[in-house]
Amino acid sequence: MTRRICLATAAAPWRKRPAALAAAVGAALALSAGLSGCADRKPAGPGAVTAERILAADADPGNWLTHGRTYSEQRFSPLDKITTANVNTLGLAWSVDLGTNRGVEATPIVVDGVLYTSEPWSRVRAFNAKTGEQLWAYDPAVDKAVGQKACCDVVNRGVAVWNGKVFVGVLDGRLVALDAASGREVWSVVTVDQSKPYTITGAPRVIKGKVVIGNGGAEYGVRGYVTAYDADTGAQAWRFYTTPNPDGEPDGAASDDVLARTASATWSDGAWKTSGGGGTVWDSIVYDQELDQLLIGVGNGAPWNHEVRSGGKGDNLFLSSIVALNPDTGAYRWHYQTTPGDTWDYTATQQIMLATLTIDGKPRQVAMQAPKNGFFYVIDRTNGALISAEKYVTTTWASAIDRTTGRPVEDPKARYTDGKPALVFPSSYGGHNWHPMSFSPQTGYVYLPAQEMGAAFQRDANFQYRPGAWNTGTDFLAASLPPDPTARKAIAATMTGMLVAWDPVAQKPAWSVQHKGPWNGGTLATAGGLVFQGAADGRFVAYDARTGAKLWESETYAATLAGPITYTVDGEQYVAVNSGFGSVYFLVAGFAVPNDRKAPPENGRLLVYKLGGKGVVPKLEFAKAEFPAPPKQTGTARTIQAGLAAYNGNCAVCHGVGAEGAGVIPDLRMSAALGDPAYFREIVIDGRLAAQGMVSFARWVTPADAEAIRAYLITEATTAYRTQEAAKGR
Repeated sequence: MTRRICLATAAAPWRKRPAALAAAVGAALALSAGLSGCADRKPAGPGAVTAERILAADADPGNWLTHGRTYSEQRFSPLDKITTANVNTLGLAWSVDLGTNRGVEATPIVVDGVLYTSEPWSRVRAFNAKTGEQLWAYDPAVDKAVGQKACCDVVNRGVAVWNGKVFVGVLDGRLVALDAASGREVWSVVTVDQSKPYTITGAPRVIKGKVVIGNGGAEYGVRGYVTAYDADTGAQAWRFYTTPNPDGEPDGAASDDVLARTASATWSDGAWKTSGGGGTVWDSIVYDQELDQLLIGVGNGAPWNHEVRSGGKGDNLFLSSIVALNPDTGAYRWHYQTTPGDTWDYTATQQIMLATLTIDGKPRQVAMQAPKNGFFYVIDRTNGALISAEKYVTTTWASAIDRTTGRPVEDPKARYTDGKPALVFPSSYGGHNWHPMSFSPQTGYVYLPAQEMGAAFQRDANFQYRPGAWNTGTDFLAASLPPDPTARKAIAATMTGMLVAWDPVAQKPAWSVQHKGPWNGGTLATAGGLVFQGAADGRFVAYDARTGAKLWESETYAATLAGPITYTVDGEQYVAVNSGFGSVYFLVAGFAVPNDRKAPPENGRLLVYKLGGKGVVPKLEFAKAEFPAPPKQTGTARTIQAGLAAYNGNCAVCHGVGAEGAGVIPDLRMSAALGDPAYFREIVIDGRLAAQGMVSFARWVTPADAEAIRAYLITEATTAYRTQEAAKGR
């Protein structure tokens, strides 16, 4: 049958493993019943993506049909016209100014010459993939006040395309289907309780006619879940909650049985019964086409601190876990928990990658993940059993993962239960965060954006749950980052990033490349022997996949963090990447960003390259405004100290540690409101600037707190001004 011939191409024939290939084809054939279409009989019309077309994506390498190119999320392209020999002639083909100064994290989708991408505030655009001509744009008109609920900037990591529709998860919790030809809204459903601090920043996935989407917001106090919706109508098909219902009642959801039977007993009394427990699925959702199962990566607890959240008792399933579900019903199949009883924000939401690896002489169907906690995991995806796990960065919270039990061998001191700060590696930023990794079957290496960052965790002795506010139960800012700017700079100097070529069979690095700082970009591997990666300092680089030698570099002028892609139009190969400052690192850790790399306004761009491209990446100017003379300090030392605590608990997540941002959000040290107590109070308490996203904090900040914050900010403004003037010799 034609169907069998088409599906056989989906099993990655270049791997040359006949047994694994036959098994994969057999599985694909088994699950294809009822599906129609074929990769070599492409359906007509814009956005013409079907189940069988994605299953056979390797027979159609000129397109990038789903988030990780194939359902395996390997981000490897068989395209080989751009090679190690000619990549030095790569030049800009076209670019688009996205008109934003917020984080740009989306992986584009390319279908039959049309490129679809999302932007901050969940906007979507479609372009002619050859010329860059804009075909349409969609703005979901998100209320800027929703930005306060987003822990890590108002980002969006991409869209999904299926059967003539483009799907986007909207920051305010909607899932929207757009007509792929026009961008017109076809249907929209609200996937969350919008009265609660839920957000959506991740890319949806479409599997067997269902759109699957998760959510975020654990730091603010929500309960996580994933939901599947009918791609044609938007009707809910199933929902799976990742933590038990705090009231003990069933939800009428696919998760009811396993939560009652397995998960509930792993929780004890604590703040989770008020906060919801967390466990949001904010990024990784992967369809295993060979085993017909859906894998989800589950996030941190609410609050972070295990002692506060659950009395220091229990593993708290399914936090920090990979969970396998039936894609048709949402029913539980198996799970593996990477960090039992997580207390450091060690999410397992990072990319889950599927492959068949030869281990101990036998082909194994595996899932690979490098979650925040610093260990690289290889898991048997037929049953969730651990195969191996080794450290890929400095990791001190645990010395190893026991291969027999699958559990970490922890350092008890790392749990900071004695009230004292505990220096722990990695920090809550993780050894690896959302930035996509890639895998090359040619080299056998995973190309991993990793980073070295530690943090001092300490229990928040004054913790009280505040609905809708930042709730961690952990005083990680004050403990890790002293108020002295010089000390903060010294800490910043220890923060480094690496591109690591990781051998998942040997479980060790094959080579690595050091970066100037952390938070380096996602990767793309190609059959041309290349690895592409962006960097936080404004570069886009091509490396030799076997050796790590740098072969080509383009100045992008803005942080280039998103996952790159490659595609062809009219036989010509292109490489595309989104670029732009923003995301949690540039918001919170602005003190670690060099002054000549602070974000200028409206720096977000889509950059597309080709061999012989003659375009020039438009230069961005990084000139910073001067600090004005600060107002007179009227606060006492005690008031200023109280202001520091209130600032860290309410403001730092957007405006930066020490009030030093990276230019993404207005620098409060320059605010004209600092000299006017009444005006400052109107902004913080009355919500005078709510239309610009600065909502009222009256629920969490008293007028006395606001005045203390102002006093603290005057101190930071004074330090910055004096440093500036001293540099001028004044």
